Amino acid sequence: MKLLFDQNLSPRLTKSLADIYPDSDHVFPLGLDQAGDKEIWEYARREGFLIVTKDADFGDLCMLLGFPPKVIWIRRGNCQTSAIEAMLRHHRTDIEALDKDIATGVLTLF
Repeated sequence: MKLLFDQNLSPRLTKSLADIYPDSDHVFPLGLDQAGDKEIWEYARREGFLIVTKDADFGDLCMLLGFPPKVIWIRRGNCQTSAIEAMLRHHRTDIEALDKDIATGVLTLF
């Protein structure tokens, strides 16, 4: 299970979560930090990522285009990267279930 972190999340998450999401990446080192949502969407679909974002637009794309990719939508205001890391660790089982569920495309975390 690979997570692709959107530009609104810290690139440090790839290293801090490498023990449980080892093949994850961030849009910045991939050169997608200035890309539009649809380009990021297509990259994630092609490469087998789940998109992790604070942006509602990816959930909208999921409704319009279907999935994959699936989306983990973080609905928490400004917070530290450590809080996002803790949330993704705490919800690992839910994220695994999303990855396997053929009927669900978006997981919303608060």
